[in-house]
Parts: sequence; structure tokens; C-alpha cells
Amino acid sequence: MYEALFEPFELKHLTLKNRIISTPHGPAYADNGMPAERYQRYHEEKVKGGLGLTMFGGSSNVSIDSPSLFGQLDVATDDIIPHFQSFSERIHRHGGALMCQITHMGHRTVWDHGAWLPTVSASAVRDRAHRAFPKAMEQWDIDRIVRDFGEAARRCREGGLDGCEVSMNSHLLSQFLCHRMNLRHDDYGGELENRLRITLEVLAEVRKQVGNDYIVGVRMNADERLEGGMGADESVTAGRMLADSGFVDFFNMVVGSPTENPTLVENIPGMSFPTNTWVDTIARFKQSVTRPVFHAGRINDFASADRMVREGFMDLVGMTRAHIADPHAIAKLKRGEESRIRTCVGANYCIDRIYTGAEALCLQNAATGRERQLQHAITPTHGERLKVVVVGAGPAGLEASRVSAARGHEVVLFEASAEPGGQIKVASRASWRKDVSGIARWLADEVTALGVDVRYNTYAERDEVLAEEPDVVILATGGLPNTEICDGAEHAISVWDLLTEPADAGKRYLIYDDHGDHQGISAALHVAELGADVELVTPDRTIGEDIGIANISVYYERLPKTNVTATVNTRVRNIQATADGFEVTLRDDYARDESTRTVDVVAIEHGTLPLDGLYFDLVPDSQNLGELDLHSLVSGKGSRVQRNPDGRFQLYRIGDAVASRNIHAALHDALRLCLTL
Repeated sequence: MYEALFEPFELKHLTLKNRIISTPHGPAYADNGMPAERYQRYHEEKVKGGLGLTMFGGSSNVSIDSPSLFGQLDVATDDIIPHFQSFSERIHRHGGALMCQITHMGHRTVWDHGAWLPTVSASAVRDRAHRAFPKAMEQWDIDRIVRDFGEAARRCREGGLDGCEVSMNSHLLSQFLCHRMNLRHDDYGGELENRLRITLEVLAEVRKQVGNDYIVGVRMNADERLEGGMGADESVTAGRMLADSGFVDFFNMVVGSPTENPTLVENIPGMSFPTNTWVDTIARFKQSVTRPVFHAGRINDFASADRMVREGFMDLVGMTRAHIADPHAIAKLKRGEESRIRTCVGANYCIDRIYTGAEALCLQNAATGRERQLQHAITPTHGERLKVVVVGAGPAGLEASRVSAARGHEVVLFEASAEPGGQIKVASRASWRKDVSGIARWLADEVTALGVDVRYNTYAERDEVLAEEPDVVILATGGLPNTEICDGAEHAISVWDLLTEPADAGKRYLIYDDHGDHQGISAALHVAELGADVELVTPDRTIGEDIGIANISVYYERLPKTNVTATVNTRVRNIQATADGFEVTLRDDYARDESTRTVDVVAIEHGTLPLDGLYFDLVPDSQNLGELDLHSLVSGKGSRVQRNPDGRFQLYRIGDAVASRNIHAALHDALRLCLTL
């Protein structure tokens, strides 16, 4: 099965064991700009899992005026060479190959970070995403940055890396290519030959530093899909010119541009896009050049990946987010366990976190990026086999059951409803977020495969739990919508109700979102797409305040096509029933004036309150009285507090049964705890 995907691939002198790669990205795991232990373990896990080539260092900077705003690597110093050397040894030990991306961000950064130098670009054209006004580069700027690229490539070679990739994806070199960003009238502006000049000078300097036998590739756009940007035809011409130069060994192609927020979502397509999003565009480029072509763009299953290689769409398939979700996917496939692969659902939680300056984490795999503390492949316990009772089959309870069973414990899982999923079942009802259901589906399948005793349609109370004579009780009972936040709140429903019940297209809806995550805005879009008129009110400065750019862009693209109006900086003060529906009193936080609306339906999103009745019923029977040793738990040693000599079991609660958070937090709670049982 998938023979094409597992054929070795010759890239210059390097033989890759398969056609699957992880393309460069910046997870913000760097330690003062260096790829230290955490960074290396993250990539090592993928190669241990069977990956042929892992590329790292997305947006790694080569110059002092290209600061590492988002935790990128600093390849502008020889200090990185020893880190590269240990990194290379670690990856080569598992039969994998390793390459680093090098770049200058141009105006895609800020001036008030790092050395506080002005950003630079081909011309003084503002970057819309990062909001910096750059300096138009002088010749001496061009010359020094060309040299910096060469020095960075030298460091890659001296560090034992198998190759390096020069990025043109919206960064400085791409800014010279983009018509809208390059307004120059010298040798670096105008015709394509001139706009490509700095890239060819960079590649020539790189070759001067590393020689002709070292692997050097470029990452570039097959189509920027940007007004005034590089279109597909011009990209093909540029690709041919680069191939003809003799400097380039491969092309790592993307579509869309992160230069602007609306096109960033195309550059890294999530669950709102079809899988294999841009493969036709990539295939056209591949047919036009004489070098191997790589591509990553929501290719998240091996059947599709095999087809990409077999039918000549590309030579190497980037399954980058797929390996963030499951770094052992290839190993599972080879063991005949394809059904047990944790498939990336395209939530883009990883991307959203990076673009807010946080570390990349996977919504559905809490071990990713935490390889020093948490396991991807769960090892059985060497201690006593315990009886573990879990209550609640949402993401927290399913993960607790999965991990506990994999540790070798006897697990009973109670769930009040007829199926698993918890709040995921609600979230997946929104039009473009249906794929999030894959998180619960995989967990439920794993729980079944591991032999957990799952009891659906069972509302577990104290007596049911005690009857199992457990050693450990884990309550993952979740929470219920918190709507009691204003006078007259009894007249409101929750956004859960909006997502799970049919909307009436003839009614007027007011949705009050005092949360700022997906719940409120997705409910508004869902109801509006069914034809209703909706006013989305929030006390925040913008709707979807806490949603990252890779996801909020989808809402911003779709909401204007519906009957949704947004009112910001405003709170609901009162809801009163009237003969014509409900009168809602609103107050502007800044102007401090009040207004009223008359609507048919009022819905409130204000997070959840823990469903904790069972927890407090069980506290007196527990050994720890519900208390946790937080320092021990966080350090990976678990928590086994003894407060009640007559207690029968250790009692824990996780996920939203503790406090209103998100899917990742629920999974992390469960994994961190249950690995210590």
C-alpha cells in the first residue's frame, strides 16, 4: 500500500527514505534564538516516527535588522553552529535528514523589538499585517544582506545540516518580486529580471559559501493570490529562471501570501478549505521546472499524499501539521494501524498561537512541543494496576480513559448521553467547523481499541462511582453555559441552543458574546446562514477578540455575506419580556449611553460553569479531599495527597469541570495527570 510514497528519493547526493516531509515552520520553541533541547526533541519525535526529512527554522533570521519577533532562530551568529551539530547528530541517528530555512523578513516584522532598527524592504511600502513603515533599501543594505545570507548558509553546512532553504514566501526577497511592494526604478525594480536580481545574488553568495555539492533550495509562491502580487504565470517564469541559474536544487512551493491577513488563511489552509487545497496550482508549476518540487497545503492523509507522488503533482509531500497532530503517523501506517493515526483536523490552533507571539501547540495533541515532559507513545506502568473510574466522555474524559488504559489500568468510563464528544459535538455543528468532530471520533475509537468499559446513557452519581470500588476517580463532567450575567437573564438561551436547534429565518436574534472565542461568533454565523437577522454584541473592541488570524479571517470573509451586524464595546444590561418579544437594554462601555433593541431571541455566551455536584459529593470519600500538589503535578511526578485516612480513592477533576477553558487545556489536563498513574 502507498508504494509511491515509500519509494526512496534522491536529492543530489542525499537519499531520503520516503517522500514525506515536514516543511519549515517556526514553533517558537527557540531558547534565546537557538534550537536547544525542546526544539530538537520536537523534530526528533517525527523522525523517530518514520519521517524522511524534517525541515526546521521557519523564518530563521540572517540579519540584525530582521529580529526574531515570533521566537524564530537566529542564524546571524556562529553561536548557533554547536546547536546545529547536536541537532544533526540527533536526527541522523534515526536515519532522517535535516534542513534549515534562512531568510530576512524585510518589512514583515517590527522596528520596536530586538535592536530597534527600522524595518527594510524593496520600497517604503507598509506591511499591512505587521504595520511597520520600512526604509527603502540602499545598495549597501542589499550588499550586506546578501553577505548575511551567505554566512547563514555557511553556518548550516558547518553545523552538519543536510541542506538549507532560502525563503521567498512573503519575506524580503519576495517583496522585491511583488509589483505592489517594489516601486524601484534601478536595477532591482521593473522587469522580472531586475526584481529577481537580489534573489540570484543571494543564491550566488550562498553557493560561494557552501559550494556546489551542498543542497540549497528555495521556498516561493506558486501564486500569491494578492492584488499586485506574483501570479501563477510570472511565478512559473521566475521558477524557470532560478532553475536555469544552477543555484537551486529544489523548490518548496506555497500558494497565497501571509503578507495580508485575508490571504494568510489561503497560505496555511485550515478546515474551512477542502483538503489538498492547491495541488493543481503546484502541479502546473512542477510541469514547468526541472527541479524537484515540495509542497504542504492541507494534505493530511496518506492516500492523498500517495496520489500526489504517483500522479506527478509533486516529488515530496509536506505533511507538516499532520505530523504536529501525530508524529508517529508513518510508524502506525507501517504497522498496519492506519485507522489509529490521529489525523490533523485543520483547526490551525498551532498557527493562531504563533501569530499572537505564543508557542505552537496542537489543539488535539497536548504532547506536541512538550516531548521532554509528556509521551506520544504511552508506556505501560511498572507499578500497581489500578481501577480508574472516569465520568464524562468529552475530550478530557476520553483522553483520561485512553491514557489510563494505555498505561495498563482497568478503566470504566461513564457518559450520561448516548455518544461521546461533549462540547465538541456542539462546536462541530457550526457550518465550517464540522471537522473538529474528528478529535472526539479519534479519541472514542482509541478508547474502544484499548478495551475501556464505556457505559453510555448512564448518569453516574456517588453510589454508581463507589460501587466500582475505584482506586482513582477522574471527573471530566465539563460545564454548563453560564448565562446568568445580567438582569432578566432567565429570558436568554445559550449559544449551545442556537447550534443544536433549528433557527427560524423569520426571527430577530441578538447574540451577546462576552467570551471572544469561537462559540459566540460561530453561532451568529450559523444562524445567519440559515437566513435569520442577527446582531452580535460584544464588550470587546472587536468580534472574536480571542480568535487568531488564521481562523478569524474565515469569519470576516463570511459574515458580510449574511445578515449579521456587529456592535462592539457594548454590554447587555437588562432583558425584559414584551408583547413583541424581548427588549434588550445595551450600554456602551466608553460613551456610557444606553440603547434598546427589540428581538425575538436573546442568546448569551459567557463561558461555562463547572458541573461539579458529583465532585463535591465524592470529596468526603476521597483520600486527598480533592486537594492537588500542583508543583508535583506540573513537574511530572503526579499528585497523591493524603488528607483523609478513611478515604477510598484519589479524586481528580479535569477540563471544564474545573474552569471554562478549551479543548487543548482539557486534553493537557488529562494527559499530564494520567501519565503519572
